[in-house]
Amino acid sequence: MRSTAENLEDNKVKLSVEVDEEELEGAVTDTVKRLQREANVPGFRPGKVPRRVLEVRLGSKAIREEVIRHSLPEYYAQAVEDADLDTIAAPEIDITSGEDDGPLAFDAVVEIRPKVSVAGYEGLQITLPPLEADEEEIDGQVNRLREQFAQLNDVERSARTGDVVTIDVTGTRDGEPVDELSTSDFVYEVGSGMVAPGVDEKLVGTKAGDIVEVAADDAPGGAANLKVLVKLVREKVLPAADDDWASEASEFETLEELRQDLRTRLNTIRLLQARRALQESVIAELAKLVDEAIPETLVNQDLDQQQNRFLRGLADSKLSLEQYLQITGQDVDQLVAGLREKATEQVRADLALRALADAEEIEVTDEDLAAEIAVYAASLDQPVAAVARQFAEGGGLERLRSEIRNSKAVTWLVEHVEVVDEQGNPMDRALLLAQEGESEDPESSETAEFDSDRATVEDAAPSETEEEEV
Repeated sequence: MRSTAENLEDNKVKLSVEVDEEELEGAVTDTVKRLQREANVPGFRPGKVPRRVLEVRLGSKAIREEVIRHSLPEYYAQAVEDADLDTIAAPEIDITSGEDDGPLAFDAVVEIRPKVSVAGYEGLQITLPPLEADEEEIDGQVNRLREQFAQLNDVERSARTGDVVTIDVTGTRDGEPVDELSTSDFVYEVGSGMVAPGVDEKLVGTKAGDIVEVAADDAPGGAANLKVLVKLVREKVLPAADDDWASEASEFETLEELRQDLRTRLNTIRLLQARRALQESVIAELAKLVDEAIPETLVNQDLDQQQNRFLRGLADSKLSLEQYLQITGQDVDQLVAGLREKATEQVRADLALRALADAEEIEVTDEDLAAEIAVYAASLDQPVAAVARQFAEGGGLERLRSEIRNSKAVTWLVEHVEVVDEQGNPMDRALLLAQEGESEDPESSETAEFDSDRATVEDAAPSETEEEEV
């Protein structure tokens, strides 16, 4: 078999393949043997049909068509391998000669993954927030904990932001009551934004017995009117931040010990966030260096995966698409546009990382591949050999190799970019690159008897895009 490759426009390559009669005869023999096993001819046992009888019964043209149908994909795959092409779509094949007899020749036009430029990657700079919490943040955490021990005292004055009011809400639409928008004796903190937009502004300045009305344009089911009756106004009185309160609210004897524990927790979370932000930022900054157009073929492939993950996430959350759109205030076109934008950026980042790996000659060894397969096997609680076989049979080894190579490229970036704080000062790279847990105080990992870390842990929780996959 002989093949040549010609570069075309739009990241396409034309493969011209020729298979001489001698090589093709081997494919004819294999096809005939297969048909002999499969053919059901009266008077002959399965697998014992003579070739001459089979040719007379099926006809040489039909056999030739079967030879080409069965063998052409193998010839095409060999041509792709010989030309070392990274194809991203199915080929358009045109048989130019040999459909009936003689040597077989065909052209295959196929789209390939483009190679992009990331010029300037050596000078990337990443800015990260400080790794240590300031006193104001610690004060905020102390106050959040104090609020858990706050007392509610009735007041005669008008309601202020931060007060707790008891209200009745009556929802109507076109003059008719709407049960799902109505509730009684609802305890609500003014300013929390947990009701319809505009309610908090109307509640400020009200007293017990006052009634306010708000137009809820974005209410579930459509625009509605809310009538809110204020029944009670109470103010929150926080306990004094002192040693007595600290010993009652926590496992610590003094306020300073409590503050130090909060400081340690906040700093640990900040470090974890910084490590994650560093990886995300280097990929995003590298992707910005790509000026080439991103192939729609790759974007559409990634978009399909995004949509499938999104729908699986909805199913896991027991939400219908209609419910999700109603909650988020989107329509289908807006949802798809957002997923397409994300797919485009992911493809751009993938191309950029491949370009960096090429530039830095980053390779993936068989040992790297084996180690990653072992990780997969452990996570699935399956034998390594079985998982390796699944990867090989499903054509997943090259995909896995690409993932590992991209991961190595990210590691290279993290180790080589300039990392500065918001004032432009160099940051401690060794601390950022240390294995998670190396810099943590073992005592700080103990679970406290209070919920003071609740808010800070929420700050460190993965975003929707990281949780994947809704």
